[in-house]
Amino acid sequence: MSTPGAALLTRPPVSGGGRSLAMQLLLAVVSGGYAVGAALGWGSEELAEIMGDFGLSAAALLAAVSCYTYARAIDSRERPAWLLFAFSSLMGACGNGVWGWYEVVLGEAVPKPSLADFAFLCFAPPAIVGLLVLAKRPVTRAGWVCLGLDSWLIGGSLLTLSWSLALAHAARTAQSGAPGSVPRAALSLAYPLLDIALVSMVLVLHFRRSEANRSAVNTAIAALALTVLSDALFTSPLLSAEYQSGQLLDAGWFAGSLLLAYAPWGARRAHPEPGTPGPPRPDRPVSRPITGSLPALTPYLAAAVCTLGILYNVVDGRKVDRVVVFTGCTVVLALVIRQGIMLIDNIALTQELAQKENHFRSLVQGSSDVIMIAAPTGTLRYVSPAAAGVYGREAEELVGTELATLIHPHDLGRVVHEVRRFLAAPPAEEPTTRIECRFKSGSGEWLNVESTVNRHQGGLILNSRDVTERVRLQAQLQHSAEHDPLTDLPNRALFTRRVRQALTGRRAGDHSTAVLFIDLDGFKAVNDTIGHQAGDELLIEAAHRLQDSVRAGDTAARLGGDEFAALILGDGSRDRSAREYQVHEIADRLRTTLSQPYRIAGSEVRVAASIGVAFADPGITPSDLMRNADLAMYRAKAGGKDRVELYAPQMQAEVVRKAELAGRLRTALHDGEFALLHQPVVSLASGEVTAVAAQARWRSAQGILFTPAEFLRVAEYSEGAAAGPDGRSGRSGLPAGSPTRAAELGHWLLEEAVAQAAERHRIGHDVPVAVRMSAQRLLDRAAPLGSVEALLTRHGLPSGALVIELTVSDPRVPFDELERRLAALRRLGVLISLDGFGSGYAAISALRRLPVDILKVDRGLVEGVVESARLHKITAGLLRIANDLGMQSVADGVDLPEQVMALRAMGCTHGQGVAFSGPLDEYRLRRALVRGTFPVPGGAAQPALAGGSSGGSMAIRRGSHNETPVPPA
Repeated sequence: MSTPGAALLTRPPVSGGGRSLAMQLLLAVVSGGYAVGAALGWGSEELAEIMGDFGLSAAALLAAVSCYTYARAIDSRERPAWLLFAFSSLMGACGNGVWGWYEVVLGEAVPKPSLADFAFLCFAPPAIVGLLVLAKRPVTRAGWVCLGLDSWLIGGSLLTLSWSLALAHAARTAQSGAPGSVPRAALSLAYPLLDIALVSMVLVLHFRRSEANRSAVNTAIAALALTVLSDALFTSPLLSAEYQSGQLLDAGWFAGSLLLAYAPWGARRAHPEPGTPGPPRPDRPVSRPITGSLPALTPYLAAAVCTLGILYNVVDGRKVDRVVVFTGCTVVLALVIRQGIMLIDNIALTQELAQKENHFRSLVQGSSDVIMIAAPTGTLRYVSPAAAGVYGREAEELVGTELATLIHPHDLGRVVHEVRRFLAAPPAEEPTTRIECRFKSGSGEWLNVESTVNRHQGGLILNSRDVTERVRLQAQLQHSAEHDPLTDLPNRALFTRRVRQALTGRRAGDHSTAVLFIDLDGFKAVNDTIGHQAGDELLIEAAHRLQDSVRAGDTAARLGGDEFAALILGDGSRDRSAREYQVHEIADRLRTTLSQPYRIAGSEVRVAASIGVAFADPGITPSDLMRNADLAMYRAKAGGKDRVELYAPQMQAEVVRKAELAGRLRTALHDGEFALLHQPVVSLASGEVTAVAAQARWRSAQGILFTPAEFLRVAEYSEGAAAGPDGRSGRSGLPAGSPTRAAELGHWLLEEAVAQAAERHRIGHDVPVAVRMSAQRLLDRAAPLGSVEALLTRHGLPSGALVIELTVSDPRVPFDELERRLAALRRLGVLISLDGFGSGYAAISALRRLPVDILKVDRGLVEGVVESARLHKITAGLLRIANDLGMQSVADGVDLPEQVMALRAMGCTHGQGVAFSGPLDEYRLRRALVRGTFPVPGGAAQPALAGGSSGGSMAIRRGSHNETPVPPA
């Protein structure tokens, strides 16, 4: 179909058509059989009389019963008409029955007049009234006048012609004064006059019939017309004198009665019920000029018939009858009056049409929408002037153009399909439809056009408007909803949909498709050091590198923050190892590209990329595939960062194990499963225990003892937080970033450590207890103000018995506020130890600004102090700084005797580690405190550098949470 006109459908077949055809054939056979029998004389005179009397009576009775039953079955304004038709047929049945009674039963001639004549005369009036009921009622007084005039024009013309031919003779016979001539003459005049009235109504109704149940009305009109024709032949002088029952004339009455009996039921089966909208009639002619002009010609035809009646008298040499003259004059007068009314109506209609045309033209020309009328063939018949402004083409240029040539070829099939569907739908259910397509403008570009389509004489009316800007805005909104606003890469929603399409589309069986999850290592440090604007520029540059590195059919996306992803579509390879090698090379190339230096704000910035890869295994869902890639990416970060990791099933098992462990951790505090251990802090000069470092242990309900490194990884997994800027958990044993569980665990650790230390002081063990706290938690506004002070007062811990090991890992910590907080604690006798000295960017700044009493050397420096000359020099320098500032120093993670001797030689005053003792429970700790000292490798010695106290009780002491792990018990 090249044009919308080709979408016009033929009328669908009407249900019940087969049964209606069978009824019509039966009607034709029965009527034809009766006519043949009448023509042959029925074989005998007696049978002819029976068929001519009782046969007609039976047919009329059948018509009466049929019309009455139909009238009872319907509920509309037509019911009275069918009841009148039933009564009219009943009168005909009675007349024929009386006629048969005389001829067949009594064997006598029918008297004139008789009851049969009375019944026959009662046939026409009900039929006339019924036809008036079925006629289309005029809506104005002029219409009613025209209806009356049309009736008289037809009736008067027929009366003139009939009077000239036969009725005048009957009237003269009545005037002769013969006995019985007057009743017979009146009877002979009554039949034709009633028939003339009935014929007039039939003709008027034919031109003014209602649209409802048209087929039934037409069939009823045909039946009455056939009956009237038979009556006219019966009353003519040629047949009336020689008529006998059973002759061929009876076949007309018989067929008329059967046709009236068939009228409602045959039409009812062939067409929808009255008032029910029928199927569309696209094949119906647009106009019927001949039939449409017949009503207008009716007055002139009637005048012509009247003229013929008068001419008949003149040509025959007869004297013109006064009845003919009077009737002819009234017909002419009626014609003049009717033409005058029609002239006035035409003038009014012409003015009204002109006004409506002007109104329509103003609306069309003033509308900003383009109004087009397309013929059934798809050719544009009319285009409004607005086309010049909307399409950039003059209306005259578009008229005569095929509509299909103006629609975009990609949209044409969809438009034709919609037009077909619309034209096939019932107009009452779907009067309009809406079509959106691309339309060719005068400049050659394609405009997005929205059209409201209506039916118009088998064609279409299109009310169109340009919606190009709206379509562009919708496309922009759609793009914004599916793309990252910063990098313009697909976002998580669009990436997930692309993954789903790859797994469920034509590539569903290709298991070489892979998903890459990418995380930029060190991006947080870029934000924290040179600002978020620089971080955004780095992300944009990374997105460009990623987009340029993937293939044309692959998808690169930003999932959020510094997380990116890539969908690498499969190549159909069945060699899994070769495909893994290929994708691993692609991922490693991406890692190398993303790890190249970035030039941001005139400075060179470096970040690394950790990439996780997962393949689309058979039956995997998009969410599972993306989860697997995410797990592989976190495994790459945990394995040292700046690397590529392929997903393995054991990663998911590890996640499940951690999830189960995290679930138990949630209830561990409330169930009392945490225990407090203490590790002695020993003077490197004398071996004396100068302080104890509090450390938490978790003994689960299953009897497993988890070290801080183990259960804090679980806490970090469950809370998604990390202490240090590099994303690792805090070495203090508390996940500094976890806002809920870490705070609860830290509060428990502090309170338990203070309570046990106060109990030891009461029995004579006056050694301070060191508790690790992060600067963030110390300044936490959600914690009760003065919680540390209130804790010391409640348990009665003396001054100098509590050491706060401070970790400063977040560059956003306000040093002014932290300095005020530490000064307030020092006034209460709380000593401050700077934890992790020698690691982290904040160590020197904290040492310069904060009131610190003790420096705790990071275990990373202590572990290689013997083997590495470089670390030896760095550690010695840091210890020299501590001694120059008059501070005590504590080495964390002192595990070997060689380390003890090296640190003591550098001037370190205290040490903590398994070289002296591991973490102890309360019972073993008290035994160690009773003993008081631990053996010092190399014997007691004075420090090489002066400035720090070599022995005695360390006023503050802090236990490392990164201490040598205690294996699970």
